[in-house]
Amino acid sequence: MDLYQELILEHSKRPQHAGLRDPFDAETHHVNTTCGDEVTLRVHLSDNGSGEPVVQDVSYDALGCSISVASTSVLAEEVIGHPVSEALETFAAMRSMLTSKGQDPGDEEQIGDGVAFAGVAQYPARVKCALLSWSAFTDALARAGADISSISAEDPARPVGSPR
Repeated sequence: MDLYQELILEHSKRPQHAGLRDPFDAETHHVNTTCGDEVTLRVHLSDNGSGEPVVQDVSYDALGCSISVASTSVLAEEVIGHPVSEALETFAAMRSMLTSKGQDPGDEEQIGDGVAFAGVAQYPARVKCALLSWSAFTDALARAGADISSISAEDPARPVGSPR
């Protein structure tokens, strides 16, 4: 088993920041209608004094395959404590890698353990599993009042039938 498979399994077995917590500014629930994976995700933002909101906390309840749960764990690890603009850059890098059909190996500096999902890009049905929580995250940011205009309005990874 290679390192990337081990990272996915580790995040799946021991998801970081799992469990829904208070306080939170917005909560979303997304479902991947293709396979039934579900995530309820909460985001809590704070002001670091610079005027830009910071992701104070991401908490979630994820039900689904190891790829979906592990991706949610990685999301929480990579965005908590970062300004929203940086979190959105991480989302964009993750989405780019996963939708590249294997052409974008991912930038470990930008997405950390997210590079473990590079192989998922070759399996379109699994891409939705890996991006489910990331779509829920951007939705929660918008519901919390954060400016998410830096990402495209139409998210190609948003599962059909999931909330906007």
